[in-house]
Parts: sequence; C-alpha cells; structure tokens
Amino acid sequence: MKKTTKPAKTLPPKHHHFSTKDILSNVLPTPMIKNGLSSDEKIKLITEKFTEIMEILGLDLNDDSLKDTPRRVAKMYVNEIFSGLDPEHFPKMTVIENKMEYDQMICVSGVSTLSFCEHHFLTIDGVATVAYIPNKKVIGLSKINRIVQFFSRRPQVQERLTKQIADCLQYVLDTEHVAVYIDAKHYCVIARGIEDTASSTVTTEVRGHFRTKVQTREEFLHQCKRIN
Repeated sequence: MKKTTKPAKTLPPKHHHFSTKDILSNVLPTPMIKNGLSSDEKIKLITEKFTEIMEILGLDLNDDSLKDTPRRVAKMYVNEIFSGLDPEHFPKMTVIENKMEYDQMICVSGVSTLSFCEHHFLTIDGVATVAYIPNKKVIGLSKINRIVQFFSRRPQVQERLTKQIADCLQYVLDTEHVAVYIDAKHYCVIARGIEDTASSTVTTEVRGHFRTKVQTREEFLHQCKRIN
C-alpha cells in the first residue's frame, strides 16, 4: 500500500518584539529633561500655572464657563496632545518575518498628522505618507499610523517629526529603504505673524533606494501627490 505523504505544516511567522527604550534610543531625540514628575503631578502644576496665565490675561475664573479651564488644559496637555512625551504611551511594536519575500514598496498614505509647533504651541495639521521596502521583516499597517501619531503628540518642528518617524521604522524593520513625506499647515503661520491661510509646508525624508534609485523615488512621490 502506497504511503501518502502529509503536507508539511506551515509555521506561523515569527514575531519580533522590541523594548521602547531600545527603539527611542535609536530615534532623533526631542529636547527634553527628566523632571521625575508623575502625570498627576504634571496636571496639578500645569493647572496652577495656567490659572496664573488666565488671571494675568484678565479673565474671570469665577465665571462658570472659565473656572474649570486650567484643569481641562492641563489634562489635555498631559493625556492627549503632548502624550508622546511619555515613553509609556509608545505603541507596542511587533514585526513578523517576511516569509512572503515581498521586495516591493509598501506605502501607507493619507495618515492624519496632528502636532503642535514648539515655538508657539499652535497646531500643525497635516497628512503623512510613509513607505518602506522590506528586508526580512514587515510591520502591521496600523503600527505605522501609531508611530506617526506618537511622535506627533509632542511640541515639534516638522523637520524633526519627519526624521523621527523614519528613524523608528528603519530601526524596527532593519531596512535602510524608508521614506516619509509630510504636508502640513502651521497655525503659527495662519493665526499670527504673516496670517497666511493658503500655504503649507512639505518635508521629506528618503533613504536607501528611495534616495538612490530614481524610479523608486518617483513611485513614492507619485503616491504622495496622489493623496496630497
């Protein structure tokens, strides 16, 4: 009787985990100091300081619309719009083996990018396009959005934000072929100073084949222009 050969089992891709400390140590740093304050302590102190600011501006904090504003602002700063200053908010990073041997561009476009200008603490509102060419690892697509969001949630300059996203992906994916494009409006330009509502700022960080191969660079920039 002829033996039937069972098909070989297909093993699931191996997952690779990274510590937040290792990742962030390989990313262009944001100028920061360690003050040892907990989130609750930061909220308490910012509430006190913002109360002073509002009083200096001549606002009546006894008014029912204004009395809770200092604490609202403090909680917003710590828990939301500047949450990327806390490494504990960095998203869990897991990549899997590139068992498909995929070697073409993977591009995530139209990524909402909401940050804040470190010069005036006003909004930066834009869209990012992020791409990479895999080597031995691939990453879940939503992780790219989460990386963009984490580094956006800090007082920023757009140039640094662009490089931080690229640094993070290059380290986690162990590939030099990474590209980041951000097109954003800066409310420090819109709401003050020149008060120009029409202009936007574009920054691009291209590495590996995205920098050295014309066809790869053009393919990426085509995706950027298609969305933006």
